[in-house]
Amino acid sequence: MPRNNKSPLIQKIAKRAFITYKGLTSAPNGNGNEVMTDSQAELVSFVTAVRAADLKIAPRKSKSNSGPAGSQNPPVTYMHICETEVFSMGVFLLKSGASIPLHDHPGMNGMLKVLYGKVNVSCFDKLEGNLSGTAPHFEPPLSVEESPSLWRSVLRSVTQYSESSGPCLLTPARDNLHQIDAVDGPAAFLDILAPPYNPDDGRDCHYYRVLRTVVDEKGGPDEQAVEDKGETWLLEIPQPEDFGCGAEPYPGPVVSV
Repeated sequence: MPRNNKSPLIQKIAKRAFITYKGLTSAPNGNGNEVMTDSQAELVSFVTAVRAADLKIAPRKSKSNSGPAGSQNPPVTYMHICETEVFSMGVFLLKSGASIPLHDHPGMNGMLKVLYGKVNVSCFDKLEGNLSGTAPHFEPPLSVEESPSLWRSVLRSVTQYSESSGPCLLTPARDNLHQIDAVDGPAAFLDILAPPYNPDDGRDCHYYRVLRTVVDEKGGPDEQAVEDKGETWLLEIPQPEDFGCGAEPYPGPVVSV
């Protein structure tokens, strides 16, 4: 996509995101589950075109353990770009081998676009009915008494994304739970969520552990099981103790919405 010198690409993304997601939330039954609108398609086009250089972010070296000015950073850090009542936008940076654990985005839409490196994204959906719904083809590993936060779910996809890939999309109902793993070195991705997390409005982040699923010989999700729509159970858990997200300053163009 040709660059317009009058407005940085990230500014165009922000303005289009505001228009797109404000339109979704104001639409009848505004739950983001409808077919893609023209505004969404334009936003996807802008996001697909963005690169690390547009945000003045340089790819990190695989063995580097320090960020700007030699400071020690955790395996995952976040660069805040902007936030409105409609959406939030920032960049996550993952060191080699780092993961963002399985988590959800309740009532939210979003896009994830890799800026450098590669990530594997494993997407799950909760199934209707929780434990009280129609039973899947296997019994839950825990009883309701042991854990009321046990959810029927299905592993929808396990997909690898790189700089040349289009964005990974999520809606309130589809691909809303996901785990993100850096592959073969450090990685960074642009993250857009609409509306932003807000515990006061019921949009808090929850973490999950897979209790039962079909795995391959390497211990990862079995893609054949995904094709067969094999179900699994997810247990809601506190934020894992070994996961923390630090902060870094955003070095790119100033964004206003």
